[in-house]
Amino acid sequence: MRLSSFSLIAVTGVALVMSTFQTAGAAEQARAKMMNANGEGVGEVTLDETPHGTLLHATLENLPAGTHAFHVHSVGKCEPPFKSAGGHFNPEGKMHGILSADGLHVGDMPNIHVPASGSLEIEVLNTLLKLDSTLFDSDGAAIVIHAGADDYKSDPAGAAGPRIACGVIGR
Repeated sequence: MRLSSFSLIAVTGVALVMSTFQTAGAAEQARAKMMNANGEGVGEVTLDETPHGTLLHATLENLPAGTHAFHVHSVGKCEPPFKSAGGHFNPEGKMHGILSADGLHVGDMPNIHVPASGSLEIEVLNTLLKLDSTLFDSDGAAIVIHAGADDYKSDPAGAAGPRIACGVIGR
């Protein structure tokens, strides 16, 4: 009888641990299917909310080699040439740039460096970004890749040039 009680406690303890793990893993998640100006798929970005911000995991292909700005933009619309995605996601009204004393936008992130193959897999932790009603407001938000590098200081967009890829962020 005593062994049965112990077994029941052990099984219950495992169930509680598994239940806690599943709840902890149920954080907000979103994704953006990326396309180029010709409407061709160039990969996907998944966004996972963590206790420390949002982890973006990008798997990209068929992009031009080089350094490109990588941002969250304020409108969830990706009509080429992707100006439809609006400016950077900036709910706090900050100046642009990782190097700006008066910055940065929530949507500002480090540049990505695409090798000659045109394919890249990266993870970026954006400590300011939350998958909440501000991001998922009535006009949504998007991930945008620019033709050039973000200089991390020029307002409003880092002098990064035209937008070459875009993906609407959806749950």
